[in-house]
Amino acid sequence: MLKSIVNVFKVPELKKKILFTLGILIVYRLGGHIPTPGINTAAIGEFFAKSSNTLFGMYDLFVGGNLSKATIFALGIMPYITSSIVMQLLGAIIPFFEKLRKQGAEGQKKITQYTRYGTVLIGTFNALGITVFLESIPPTSLGPVVQYPGFMFKFITIITFVAGTIFIMWLGEQITEKGIGNGISLIIFIGIIARYPNGFLNMGNMVASGTMSIMLAVLILIIMVVVTAAVIVITEAMRKIPVQYAKRVIGRKIYGGQSTHIPLRVNSAGVIPIIFAQSVLMFPQTITTFFKDSEFMHTISNWLSPGAALYTILYVLLIIFFAYFYTAIVLNPVEIADNMKKYGGFIPGRKPGKKTAEYINSVITRITLPGALFFACIAVMPTFLMTYARVPFYFGGTGLIIIVGVALDTLQQIESHLVMRHYDGFMKKGKLRGRRR
Repeated sequence: MLKSIVNVFKVPELKKKILFTLGILIVYRLGGHIPTPGINTAAIGEFFAKSSNTLFGMYDLFVGGNLSKATIFALGIMPYITSSIVMQLLGAIIPFFEKLRKQGAEGQKKITQYTRYGTVLIGTFNALGITVFLESIPPTSLGPVVQYPGFMFKFITIITFVAGTIFIMWLGEQITEKGIGNGISLIIFIGIIARYPNGFLNMGNMVASGTMSIMLAVLILIIMVVVTAAVIVITEAMRKIPVQYAKRVIGRKIYGGQSTHIPLRVNSAGVIPIIFAQSVLMFPQTITTFFKDSEFMHTISNWLSPGAALYTILYVLLIIFFAYFYTAIVLNPVEIADNMKKYGGFIPGRKPGKKTAEYINSVITRITLPGALFFACIAVMPTFLMTYARVPFYFGGTGLIIIVGVALDTLQQIESHLVMRHYDGFMKKGKLRGRRR
């Protein structure tokens, strides 16, 4: 491992990309300490200390704690993520957006532009909901959260939050273009892991004060290691469908005649089903903030709060539904079968065309369910750990899946750069793949 890290800085291009990425992430973390005007940061910190298991506490996880500190990055990158998911769904059901997807770079440029517009609209709506929520928080022992509520506070705060989201979106695009890894994912990644040091410190303080036994702390650490390993295994797990290509003679050259496979991941949809399920459940919660005096809305809010039975049931069902829904969007069995037939490929024992498509669809249907159920369990695990095991930080759920996915993706990109320069990578050890220059 140490040798691989040294090799990273021997490749000038890779070294430049990594340093650029680290610089952008530092800018993001520094921006997370700039407070929003008109908000008592000490008071809102006290409120969120008691609300870690609420919907807003969960949202705070994905924005790196910026909501609980009421910084200019309080919205984080979530409006952009939601807008991107919506655009992907529209590309599957609306012909206009489907046509744009097939137009190559020019079509992708227009989709990116529409995604940015959607980010502003969704961010504005979210910012409005948060400002109303902030004004509704009762005064704490450190004073009111909003010092001067009213129209001007809403106006300035909405502009500040939306501008912060747009700036984070730009930072993420810069990482993707000039750095290493997916910029948006890395920003979410760094925001999530930034909370773990304080969490472990709090757990150590609880053990020292006697409020948590050493055995329970050790058990929690073992569970964290096992669950993390399980998420890595399921994230990388795939079903390989064998494919044989027939030999074709074109002129004097023979093409094909080789065996390969179609890699179908157990979790083809990734973390998208969980994020979309949270977005769906977050929408009615946001609506209820506008009717804080309504008893009915207050009841709905309690039913759909994280940890409530109805919320948990709907959460699991929505994750399974969106796992199938999104997998159907990214994997089209008919299109896969047609491409195989076009180039002379076939699955042994299956007729090309319709029968092949039906077989691929049946395999996707079978492997998607256990993957969806596993990630649904991981998604609801933090609530049980914090409620029953008294874990003093949010572990598991979307955060863990994002951490594992982003870490694996970034390592694979670094690995590809090292292999191209004939260096040992992180994932495969042994002899060099060629002579070093």
